[in-house]
Amino acid sequence: MKSVKVEDAIGMVLAHDLTKIVPGVFKGAAFKKGHIIREEDIDELKNAGKYNVFVVSLDDNQIHESEAAQRIAAAASGQGLALSGPSEGKVNIKSAFRGLLKVNTDAMDELNMIGNIALVSMHNNSVVEEGQTVAASKTIPLTMNREDVEKAEQICMHNAPVITVKPFFPLKVGIVITGSEVYYGRIKDRFGDILKEKVSFYGGETLDIKFAPDDTGFIEGLILEMHQRGAQIILVSGGMAVDADDVTPKAIENSASEVVTYGMPLLPGAMCMVAYRDQIPLIGVPACGMFHKTTVLDVIFPRLLAKERLSKKDIISLAHGGLCLHCEVCRYPICPFGK
Repeated sequence: MKSVKVEDAIGMVLAHDLTKIVPGVFKGAAFKKGHIIREEDIDELKNAGKYNVFVVSLDDNQIHESEAAQRIAAAASGQGLALSGPSEGKVNIKSAFRGLLKVNTDAMDELNMIGNIALVSMHNNSVVEEGQTVAASKTIPLTMNREDVEKAEQICMHNAPVITVKPFFPLKVGIVITGSEVYYGRIKDRFGDILKEKVSFYGGETLDIKFAPDDTGFIEGLILEMHQRGAQIILVSGGMAVDADDVTPKAIENSASEVVTYGMPLLPGAMCMVAYRDQIPLIGVPACGMFHKTTVLDVIFPRLLAKERLSKKDIISLAHGGLCLHCEVCRYPICPFGK
């Protein structure tokens, strides 16, 4: 940083905000830090009493903060994202539609290790809305070494995309409610409407709701029926614990071509089951879904609507962040639960 006459500062980068005061009208920054001084700025600077300014000069090996932030944001962004800015060396990365945010955290760590770069984001697997800022790129100094910016771009290229948003698909969801007490009318069902509302909230379409007693073969028959009717996801609720009458897990297992897990490290929702009948997810939804606003279903269902196939590793990774604190006012998904 050096002090130069304003006439000699053309093409140089302003090192600090310059305040302008018009009594009773305006007080603020006439020129912000990082502004590249132009010939047409000279008169206004002198009118504000600025005949000398602190500047940073650019050479062929340096890139202005705004250009650097723009290039890094563009390199890191994949589908479903739009850039906003730059402003003061920062570029916001916004979601172009409602969907599932995906972040390559290893690549982000590698990029931020370069130094003088801050690429930040919301949590991986967050549900994001259209127009929402989901990440941002900022450079720390007013100028960046060209080599560092190019290195960041190479990291992004080799790990593309670093940040992306997957769209939700309006998949057809079949719901099977199990429990002899509900099937025979001893108690009124509460789960069906809760699941239907959850499906709708995340953008799915409820194909149908069917009821079954605690009978393995009966439940299997309804799962098969939903499959044949074109369900793209099948939720089976009730009877997921270890009581003698809880036969739902066995019915799901018998209906599946692959069982990913029965039980997962996440609370509430530890008794959840994830299986597949060919490409169709079969999800055993534990009873906690009736009593808690946010559960395991809120964590995994959006990923299914984004057409992700869940693996055992995906499930195990939920342990870190998998404890819901049951806040007095639930603000999920603005929350680390399940991320």
